[in-house]
Amino acid sequence: MDCSIVAYMSVTTTPVPAAPSAHSPAPPQRRRALGRHVRFGVLSLIWGFSFLLIKVGTEGYAPFQVTLGRLVFGTAVVAAVLVVKRERLPRGARTWGHLAVSAFLLNALPFSLFAYAELTIPSTLAGICNATSPLWGMALSLVALSEDRPTRRRVAGLGIGFFGVLTVLGAWQGFSGLDFGGTAMALLASLSYPIGWIYVRRTLAGSGHSNLSLSGAQLLVATVELAVATPLFTSFPTHFPAVPLLAIVALGALGTGLAFLIQYGLVAEVGPTTAQMVTYFIPVIATAAGVAVLGESLSWSTPVGAVIVLAGAALTQSRPRDRRRPGQS
Repeated sequence: MDCSIVAYMSVTTTPVPAAPSAHSPAPPQRRRALGRHVRFGVLSLIWGFSFLLIKVGTEGYAPFQVTLGRLVFGTAVVAAVLVVKRERLPRGARTWGHLAVSAFLLNALPFSLFAYAELTIPSTLAGICNATSPLWGMALSLVALSEDRPTRRRVAGLGIGFFGVLTVLGAWQGFSGLDFGGTAMALLASLSYPIGWIYVRRTLAGSGHSNLSLSGAQLLVATVELAVATPLFTSFPTHFPAVPLLAIVALGALGTGLAFLIQYGLVAEVGPTTAQMVTYFIPVIATAAGVAVLGESLSWSTPVGAVIVLAGAALTQSRPRDRRRPGQS
């Protein structure tokens, strides 16, 4: 899953359409809702297939090269939109310093960890590990964010979610057949996202820059970080396999660039909480894609554990309804 600043700013305003005049037709609410649902589905498919594309990319290129290519093509798409909209990148050394940290935590580090993880684990498992991000975020926010107070429901969701993780990993079998290194990297990548979200909320929320400008700058910085790191750990490829290269192009242009722009529009319309519901569809699509396209094996514990993980994650994100009657304080 691609993570940019737009989804995690503490305050996001949703534009309110102007009331129609007596001489104008009513706004096509159903058409707008259908459009949102279509974009939501497209976003789920793009991010769900991203794990398959990572797997294919690593069959021809080193993990750092896959991540660098992903960021280059993704940044190019977002940069083109910034130029068309005539939006400027943020200014100020302090802002760019915070962007360097957020780019590392939300893009450079998790993208690279997932690429390395998929050298030894199936893309299905990587996609399910990605679904643990809300669980890690819940656990961290209880410590790092004073406004996020623990409730019985959220603590129960945390426990259920991590029970699901143990089910996916086959804890009762002693984790037999599990590659610990690859699984640990995938889980660490999922942990990196909420750490980055918390950092963004503490440092960049309310900075006065648009989310599009900040996220474009974040992707640009992440690209520079990988451009520096990649030559230090990999050698220049002697040949360029076509299928893995196309997978990297699609991963960047679609899974990072286009997906971010779709997410940006959804957040602006329905708010970050509703837009982030896409998280719960990603492992389902990643699992289906890995099994159907790559022929990856699937034991019963993987889908069952994934359902438990998603149920726990959904519970941690839920809020109790306010049952007070109108007029009560």
